[in-house]
This record gives sequence, C-alpha cells and structure tokens, in this order.
Amino acid sequence: MLFLNDTRFRAVFYQVVAISAVLLAGWVMYRTASANLAKQDIATGFGFLSRQAGIAISETSIAYGPTDTVARAILVGLVNTIKVSFLAALFGTIIGVLVGIGRMSTNPLLSRLMLAYVELLRNVPLLLYLFLWYFLIILVFPPVRQAIQLFPGFFLSNSGLAMPLLEWQSGFGLTLGALAFGIAAALVVRAVSQRRRILSGKGNAGWIIALVLLVLPVLAVWSSGAVSLGWSAPEAGRFRLTGGLQIRPEFVALLVGLMLNLSASVAEIVRAGIQAVSKGQWEAAQALGLPRSRTLRLVVLPQALRVIIPPLTNTYLTVFKNSSLAIAIGYPDLVMVSNTIMNQTGQAMETIAIFMGIYLGLSVLISLFMNWYNARVALKTR
Repeated sequence: MLFLNDTRFRAVFYQVVAISAVLLAGWVMYRTASANLAKQDIATGFGFLSRQAGIAISETSIAYGPTDTVARAILVGLVNTIKVSFLAALFGTIIGVLVGIGRMSTNPLLSRLMLAYVELLRNVPLLLYLFLWYFLIILVFPPVRQAIQLFPGFFLSNSGLAMPLLEWQSGFGLTLGALAFGIAAALVVRAVSQRRRILSGKGNAGWIIALVLLVLPVLAVWSSGAVSLGWSAPEAGRFRLTGGLQIRPEFVALLVGLMLNLSASVAEIVRAGIQAVSKGQWEAAQALGLPRSRTLRLVVLPQALRVIIPPLTNTYLTVFKNSSLAIAIGYPDLVMVSNTIMNQTGQAMETIAIFMGIYLGLSVLISLFMNWYNARVALKTR
C-alpha cells in the first residue's frame, strides 16, 4: 500500500472511489424502485415522452398544441423558464447596479431611500411578493369586457396587456444567421482596431467599420426579398382578447417579483464591491480632474468587478431556481408543466428526474459562464 503515500495518486484514487460509490448507490436505488414499481404494475422508462401530451399550455414561446408530444410540452415549459429567468436577471441587474450606486450617494435622502428599498425586498419572502403583484394586477385592472384601450390596438385588463405583434412568416432563420455573422465580424474588427490604437496611440474608424459590418448582412437579407412579415392586431371579444401579443398577469407578476428580489441582492453586492476599492483610487482620479461620475465608470467599477462577479454568480443561480415558484401563481414554467405531465402519466420518478437534470445542467452552464467571465476580469499576475 506504499502507493497511497503518493499524494497525486491518492487524490485521484479517492475521487474515483467517491464517484464509484455515488454511481453504485444510484444504480441500487434505481433497481429497487423499478422492481417495486413492477410489482405494482406501474410502467417505467422514458417512452412516455413520445406520447401525445393532451394538455393545453396557457403561454407558449414556441409553437405548441395539445396534440404535440410530452417532450414538446416539457420543452415549452423549459423555454418559459429560461425566458423569465433571463429577463429577470437582465432587468434586475440593471436596477440593482443603479440602487447600489445610489446607496453610496452623498445625498442622505437618496441613500436612505435606497436602503429602505433593499431592506424591504430582502426581508420579505419572495413567494409573498409574487402573490402581491399577481393579486394587484387581478384586482386593480378591469375585466376583459371593460378593457382599457391605451392606444389603438393596445388593451389593458386583468387578463394582461394585449398589443399588436409583428409576425415572421419567412426568413427568420436567414435574418438570425446574418445577424450572428455580423456580430462575429464586428467583434473581430473591434478587437483589431483596439490593438492598432494601443500600438500606435492614435484613434481610428474601427467602430464605424464594425457598425457597418453589423448592420450590412441583415440589410442584405432583407433587401433580397427573402423576409416576409405579417401584422397581427388584438381584437376585444366578450370574454377574452384574441390575436396580437398577449402579456399575461402570471408572467408579469413572476417577472416583477424575481426582478425586484434580484435587484436588492445585486445592490448590496455592488455596494460592497465599490467599497472594496481603496479610497486612494477616488482621490487619484479626482487629482487628474475626472468628475465623480466618470471616476465611478472608468476607474472604480472596473476594479470592483473582481469583487462583484463571484457572489453575483450565486445570485443568478438563485433567481433561476426561484423561477420554480411560478407554479404558485399559475405560470406554465418547467415545474408546472412537468407536474401536470406527472399527474397525467403517473410516471413521477422519470418526470422528476428530467426536470431535476435540466435544472442541474443549466445551473452548471451558468456557473461555467460566470467563472469564465470572472477569470477574464480577474487581476493578472506574473
């Protein structure tokens, strides 16, 4: 057993043993559960994913109908989850950065208001806020029969906001490909122009060329006549609004709840990051004649990112997992759709395993992306 004295071998050996033990425990649990279900004549396996779903989903971001498969229904729930999580993270980060900067304001009224904002949102459970926003929409706004027409084609009621929608009839894939090509070309030109500017010390027109390369492929696709668009306007009926884009109260309540809850956490992270930058950086920038706003944007915030990014990763993971609270207000996210499928098919173990695996996989992807970005902004040492 002398090989165990080698620290490198011992580290690998212990990891292999731990992974083997976990896999063995999982296999034993699966075999035991399968045997018990077989004794009760309960079907197992993932064959149910190809069956007809037979369920209606109130909000879909991709094409779906009750005659589609169970796998398609789960995909609809997944897309809804990603959509609301991404928007909540985006808007919550923007609000949180502004609130965090406001917490550092020399104006006592503004800093106290931002403090009250943070404490009010951080110290109340998110689920209660979801109920609050949802019932405010339901109770404050009028029913569909009395929908408020904000502008021609825009209707507001307790069923949500209905507005005209520009629909892609053809050419969406070509436009998306052209946009991706333009973004890649613009990034390459921007990197080359920045390198030349640093080496020569002179400005150049790289940003103009990048902008042209960004827009030109899309304009070329549109001018070729390969793109066809349609216009769908909402129409008020006796019981509901049809046509157009429907923004439902469940989606709005979930988005607002997640967004504001995230913004409070981001605000404290930003405040801590700014305070971690030494006071001498502020003084040096002021000695160079930089105003406070430019000092914050060009000197302090870039250095504060090294402190902000690691806790921000955990915050993004939390908002993604908190989106599962959507089931409480009826938003058809991954958990709600999976729960409906589980009740309909009776295959609880497989359904739970599917959405647990999806949450795990997407959480790992978020962590990998944020770790990559954190390594990119980290201080490089020789």
